[in-house]
Amino acid sequence: MTAPPIQELIARLRRAYPNAHCELDYATPWQLLVATILSAQCTDVRVNQVTPALFAAYPTPAATAAAPRAALEELIRPTGFFRQKARFIQETAQALLQRYGGEVPDSMEALLTLTGVARKTANVVLGEVYGRPEGIAVDTHVKRLAGRLGLTAESDPVKVERDLMALVPRESWVEISHLLIFHGRRVCFARSPNCTACPLLDICPTGSA
Repeated sequence: MTAPPIQELIARLRRAYPNAHCELDYATPWQLLVATILSAQCTDVRVNQVTPALFAAYPTPAATAAAPRAALEELIRPTGFFRQKARFIQETAQALLQRYGGEVPDSMEALLTLTGVARKTANVVLGEVYGRPEGIAVDTHVKRLAGRLGLTAESDPVKVERDLMALVPRESWVEISHLLIFHGRRVCFARSPNCTACPLLDICPTGSA
């Protein structure tokens, strides 16, 4: 499988999605961290439906750490795996208070010490909040499209990220994630990709007209 030239791929996706961006709603680094944790195995649309009430009730790490666990669980129930996610969020809030003065840290190493935070979540926070491209956020869309486009033969997100980092210029690490996610949500669907509407069709090794 021959992958398309990465600069051509990025240029075409830029033209198709000039406003590609993180679609999670947030106002602070803490809110983005929480929203990204909630987005695991859940759509951004559903997360954005849940977080206004959650952030109104518990807007800070301190408020979240002190919240009754049952109340947190009820607020985030629609996102799925709500008991686990409530524990992740509360333990992360406690860790921020104990180790980082209540602030979301700005390094990969520190973020990965937080409960429920893996590389995808850390990359989202670092790229969006701090403008620090230390990697590429690989969610289900990015993983699927990277495989279809021949950019990787791996299925493990960490290995997919490694392959993408080797191909994509560092200055585009944050952008490529947004572009692929936008494309995956609008054209290159999981079950029935709309290849006839795809701006990458002629350079995609798996596309069909």
